[in-house]
Parts: sequence; C-alpha cells; structure tokens
Amino acid sequence: MAAKDKAEAAASAAHSAGKPYVQRFMQDDELRDNMVVAVEAARNAYARLNNGKKPAKALMEDKKLHKEIKRSSDALRDATTALRAAPKGATPAKAKRKGGLGKLLLVAIVGGVIALAASEGLRNKVLDALFGAEEEFDYSSNTTPTAPPAEPAAT
Repeated sequence: MAAKDKAEAAASAAHSAGKPYVQRFMQDDELRDNMVVAVEAARNAYARLNNGKKPAKALMEDKKLHKEIKRSSDALRDATTALRAAPKGATPAKAKRKGGLGKLLLVAIVGGVIALAASEGLRNKVLDALFGAEEEFDYSSNTTPTAPPAEPAAT
C-alpha cells in the first residue's frame, strides 16, 4: 500500500512539475515564505475568531484579529505579485508603457493653469475669447434732475 502511494505521489509530482505556477512555487523561496506566512496568519485569525466570542463582536473589537487578517492579506498580495511577475532572469516580451497620453495631457493642463495664474495678459486674452471683449461703459443720464421744493417763507 505504501509503495502504491509513493508511486502515485511521484507521478503526480512529475505531472505538476510541467506547470509554470508549480515550477515557480518550487523555485522561488520568497514566494513559498509568503504563502506560509499567509496560511499561518489565516489560521491564527480563524482561531481568534472562534475563541468563544460572537464572531461579529470579534470582527469589530479584536485588534489582534485585525492584525492577523492584515498580515495574511499582505502576504497573499506579495505572493500573488511574485507569482504574476516574470521569473527572475527572464526578460518580458513587451514592456508596458507608463503614462503615455494621459500623463502628457495632465502636464499640459497643469502647465496651462500655472500660466493663467502667472500672466495677467494671458488671463485677459482667455477671458476675452470666452466671454467676448470687455466694453467700456460710461453712464449718462437723459433725465434732468427735479428742482428741490421751495421752502416756505418765514413769517
């Protein structure tokens, strides 16, 4: 029976060794360490969650539970990042561009705002273009003022 189990385990290991994620897991020590930390922290969090208190109360009040959950999620995030990354020594086929048109547009907008804030002449030109030229307005009245009422004579 033990010989059959060993043969099955060897066949399974040989079959899974061809899978890229399994190979990465077997070769990368940091990835394995992150997975171990994540599993241990999740176990500790589960144990703290089932320590006799109501789970809702434990989730809301237990600071150590919060730390274990955060530790587990951080380790899982690091592990998935390492698993997604290209293997060490491999060069990516196509490098991703960072920014591009969006970054150029942001720089242009910020530069324009700074130029408008700094230059009064430019600011006036933009306002004239948006709202039309400013007209000078002199007010002149067409009516004549009324004469003040006559004061009664003193007797």
